[in-house]
Amino acid sequence: MTDILPETERIRRIVVAALEERKAVDLRVLDVRGLTSVTDLMVIASGTSDRHVKALADNVLERTREAGVRPLGVEGERAAEWVLVDLGDVVVHLMLPRVREFYQLEKLWSGGPGEALAAEGP
Repeated sequence: MTDILPETERIRRIVVAALEERKAVDLRVLDVRGLTSVTDLMVIASGTSDRHVKALADNVLERTREAGVRPLGVEGERAAEWVLVDLGDVVVHLMLPRVREFYQLEKLWSGGPGEALAAEGP
């Protein structure tokens, strides 16, 4: 990834590794710099069930906290159809496939400098 701040890249790597560890489905990283001032990267992944989505979110939170990264917010944990983990420059969206298909975040946020980046692991 070009011109991504080292701390943002570190968080991205932690998140991707945490999601791969729990077998996230269709993992994507979107570079949304220039499209929004809210965040630099969006990580989007699916879980096969609400329990899987919750497990993905829990692992992201556990791994980032172990690395000293505190989330700014977590939304949707209770229903676990769509869980958002706000890590500042990296926002993580974890969804059931039907929810992901309905909202089509990849399409909504396409067009950034890195558009759909590979979810390169650590």
